[in-house]
Amino acid sequence: MELIIGNKNYSSWSLRAWFMLASFNVDFEETVLPLFTDEFRNKITALSPTGKVPALQDGDLQVWDSLAICEYVNDHYLNGNAWPHNSKSRAIARAICCEMHAGFTALRNEIPMNCRATRYVELSEQAQQDIARIDDLWAALRQEHKADGPWLFGALSIADAMYAPVVSRFKTYGIPLSAESQAYADHVLNSETMQTWYDAALQETLIVKEDEAGTELPNNTDPAT
Repeated sequence: MELIIGNKNYSSWSLRAWFMLASFNVDFEETVLPLFTDEFRNKITALSPTGKVPALQDGDLQVWDSLAICEYVNDHYLNGNAWPHNSKSRAIARAICCEMHAGFTALRNEIPMNCRATRYVELSEQAQQDIARIDDLWAALRQEHKADGPWLFGALSIADAMYAPVVSRFKTYGIPLSAESQAYADHVLNSETMQTWYDAALQETLIVKEDEAGTELPNNTDPAT
C-alpha cells in the first residue's frame, strides 16, 4: 500500500491520512511529491484523478480523499476500530470529521499549516469564530471522554487524525485555548506519530510562498501576545 503526500511542512490534508495510518501501525510506503513543482504536476495525475494529495494506492484500488482513505483503511485493515465503538459517539465523531472536512474555511485560509514557523497573524472575525468553535468542541469532548483516554473520544480515532493539522496550526500561530483543549493539543503534539511527522517536516527546505502567512517572530517570543 502506497500513500502519496505533499510536503510535510505544509500539507495538512496529507497529515490527516498519514497520521491515521501511522498511528494505527498500518504498513504502508509513502511517496512525497513537493507541492507546486514540475515533479508534482508531472506525477500526480497518474496517482490521483483530482490532481491533489493525499492519494492512496492499494493494489488496483485508488482512493483520493483524506477522509475516504481513513474510512477505507479502517474498514479493510482495522476491523472498524478507528471509530468509537459506541454508536452515539461514533455518530458524533463522524459529524465532527465532516465539519472539519467541509468547514472552518476562514481558519484554513488565514493560518495555513507551517510546521517550521512561529508566526503572528491578524485574524478575521470569522477565523476567530472558527477557533472558538473548535476550542468548545475539543473541550466538551475531552470533558466527556477523559476517563477513557487522552484522545477526543478517549481512544484514538479518525477524529484525531482529522484535527491533527489544526493542532499544528494553533502551535505555529500561538492560538490561545482553554485549559482542556490545550491539554489535548499538547497530547497530540507530543505523540510519537506527530513527533515523527515534525522531525521530517523540519528537515524540508522547499518554501511554498502561498503557505507562508503572517509575520515571523523572534525565538522565544509568544505569538499570542
